[in-house]
Amino acid sequence: KNGTYNWDSHAVNCHLFDDAVVRFPIYDQAVTALVEDLYARGLDKRVLLVVTGEFGRTPRINSTLGSQTGVMQPGRDHWPQAMSMLVAGGGMRTGQVIGSTNSKGEEPKERPLTPNDLWATVYRHLGIDWTQSFPDYSGRPMPILPFGDPISELLPVS
Repeated sequence: KNGTYNWDSHAVNCHLFDDAVVRFPIYDQAVTALVEDLYARGLDKRVLLVVTGEFGRTPRINSTLGSQTGVMQPGRDHWPQAMSMLVAGGGMRTGQVIGSTNSKGEEPKERPLTPNDLWATVYRHLGIDWTQSFPDYSGRPMPILPFGDPISELLPVS
């Protein structure tokens, strides 16, 4: 294209495989170079890299009314039930897959986790008590995370 590209593909993302030809090499080269550089410089214990979105996409293509065009378009909606995340460095135990979905990628099958579990893991890495609350303007306690626990499989071996 014109040297720019984005990852937002609400509508017409049934062309995912065509887009992958452009998107995946950019992602692969950037993330691989960063991870290799962190390990080569000995920064892999101090720097935690997290690559994630905030949700997955529906496993099946559906038709949705395009917000700009007003035309029914094939695409994939938000799908919070299942998603993928990449974690590297930070002294974490990496090089593993944690959890799985059913064969259609619809629902967690083994070791269901939430984004808050990942954030609890990140906060723990940073030395932040993820169970702490702070009072809001009315004095009501507001937790840093309403739920979630560090992912034990990622935690460094002490």
